[in-house]
Amino acid sequence: MPVPSPQSRPPTGHWTLRDVLALPEDTTHRTELARGRLMTTPRPALAHQRVSHRLHTLLERSARESGADVEILAAVNVIVPDGLLIPDLVIVDALAAHNADLTLHAHDILTVIEIVTPTTHHTDHTLKPTLYATAAIPHYWRLDLPPSRHSSNLPHLTTGHRRADTYEDHHPLPGPPVHLNAPFPITFDLKALVRL
Repeated sequence: MPVPSPQSRPPTGHWTLRDVLALPEDTTHRTELARGRLMTTPRPALAHQRVSHRLHTLLERSARESGADVEILAAVNVIVPDGLLIPDLVIVDALAAHNADLTLHAHDILTVIEIVTPTTHHTDHTLKPTLYATAAIPHYWRLDLPPSRHSSNLPHLTTGHRRADTYEDHHPLPGPPVHLNAPFPITFDLKALVRL
């Protein structure tokens, strides 16, 4: 896991939001902050990007059809009480997105979506849901991809609705298609996300 150069380390050894936002832009890794520590992951592979793009398109179409006043954004900086996270996708209040610059605040996020890869499995299954729930984001989706593009398995979608400082997980029935009602009605086929 790459670490920022010694010149960019804060003198205290404990990273702050200000420290992270002051780092130079990195086009090869995502740098997140949780509990004073940096988490860096490589930019997503092609299969991940394909799924992210297709899901983004489906969400935008469903939001438009339902009249939801939201924007769907990819890989944006989200400030949470314990740091800064970069979800794969977010569904955010449209006015908040319009007024945002470098970051979004968790209180403007309706749904956060993580697409799980081998390098993000632990954080997407354990750490991030806790941080998102503590930040009071109402919905958390986790999409676990098949182990390889040649696998006949479908992605596995888990949706969580926030209760207190955790998410109550729901496993949508394996479609096709999948039907969800929050944060707006959406129907889609998991096969369409991974089909070549």
